[in-house]
Amino acid sequence: MKAVAYLQAGLPIDDPAALVDVDLPQPVPGPRDLLVKVHAVSVNPVDTKVRHRAPVTEPRVLGWDAVGTVDAVGEAVTLFKPGEVVYYAGSINRPGSNAQYQLVDERIVARKPASLDDAQAAALPLTAITAWELLFDRLRIPEGQGEGEVLLVTGAAGGVGSILVQLARKLTALTVVGTASRPETQAWVRELGAHHVIDHSQPLGPQLQALGIEQVQHVASLTHTGSYYSQFIELLAPQGQLALIDDLPSLDAMPLKPKSLSLHWESMFTRSVFQTPDMQAQHDLLTRVAALIDAGTLRTTFGEHYGTINAANLRRAHALIESGKAKGKLVLEGFD
Repeated sequence: MKAVAYLQAGLPIDDPAALVDVDLPQPVPGPRDLLVKVHAVSVNPVDTKVRHRAPVTEPRVLGWDAVGTVDAVGEAVTLFKPGEVVYYAGSINRPGSNAQYQLVDERIVARKPASLDDAQAAALPLTAITAWELLFDRLRIPEGQGEGEVLLVTGAAGGVGSILVQLARKLTALTVVGTASRPETQAWVRELGAHHVIDHSQPLGPQLQALGIEQVQHVASLTHTGSYYSQFIELLAPQGQLALIDDLPSLDAMPLKPKSLSLHWESMFTRSVFQTPDMQAQHDLLTRVAALIDAGTLRTTFGEHYGTINAANLRRAHALIESGKAKGKLVLEGFD
């Protein structure tokens, strides 16, 4: 089968060897696996991080977002049958979606939203899972609740931010403040439903005060947490919550103590990597997201179509992700 892989970690993305076209054997499903024929994929920051940091001794296929058709199922599969069109984010410890066929555990898969085409749906799984788990599982905001409380979302125009803003606005009573630094990304965040948008390239406190907001109860820090950490501690109300998803070389939690602030990490791969008893929660939440999409409550965070799934196009997509200037999700579709 056709696939795109990296053979050496750490190469700059403008090196043609950073991602290469390869031919690999078609995988065989295990007991709870679906063998999915991949139609479309999207690119996430985790793709670039793994490519830089994870050494390999054999070709490694990246990609943690896909839409495809179930081609075959394992002997213990109960949720799906061949021929169904599904969407999912996969597991970080298994070969990724940048291949014609991929194995994925049925418990982290759902049927594709019927109202979206493959490219539009491929933009959603990883970011929807991350945003949903951050909001409802880590911060534990009950649906329909949060009136009088403020959620500050930094990096709100990115993939996770684009769906988190929608979930918080549509499914809770929180006041949602998103951050973005460019006119086009600020407009995007407003369009997604944020009550207010401020510029994260400027001090956050004065901008919030200008909106009449002295303190916030919840912060979702989606990028460059280290740059804003001291501001978050200042802005958070006593007993507030800080949730983050990015990677930091270290983090001093002691400044959180005086206000009894709580710290929450979100990694959407935890359930699949550790095979947690509640692993099927990701199937359930993706099923719910699909229903919300089809009902018109949520919208896809599709940003730009980058062509067919091949090494050259994926290198271009990685380059834009690494630039930090992507708006919404970058999607590739089909194989040459």
